[in-house]
Amino acid sequence: MSFVAILLGVLLGVALLVCGLLAYRLSQLRRMGTPVLLRQIPAADDEGWRHGTVHYSDDALRYFRLTALRPGPTRTLVRQSIEITGRRRPFGSESDILEGMVILELGAGADDEGRAYELAMAPGGVTAFQSWLESRQSKRSQRPQRRRSA
Repeated sequence: MSFVAILLGVLLGVALLVCGLLAYRLSQLRRMGTPVLLRQIPAADDEGWRHGTVHYSDDALRYFRLTALRPGPTRTLVRQSIEITGRRRPFGSESDILEGMVILELGAGADDEGRAYELAMAPGGVTAFQSWLESRQSKRSQRPQRRRSA
């Protein structure tokens, strides 16, 4: 066999492996979590929306973008820092992809880098998100961590 044929075979194998991993990730994410669309703001009216799922934990909301290949979450929003600053229905060309969804505006500081986001989800998902958010422990009721001497 020639070098070119071997190289093409290896490239085809790698391409099939990547496609298989992407298909596996997509199937895993669709079975678990809440389907959402997320975008960082400020953004143009109908740009920047990314499909994904969110997974709730005790301390954070983990967003997994459907088309990302990385094994972990694409974004992590810290539960104590998330604040809903607005709520709206889709308008204009957003209505084509966000029909029947509610858009929540999350204030700056929801993630470690201080960014603001818009999160679009079905009304049932909004109810679950708000319940999860409202059941968090109050900042005032948390005890400060004391440093231990070595």
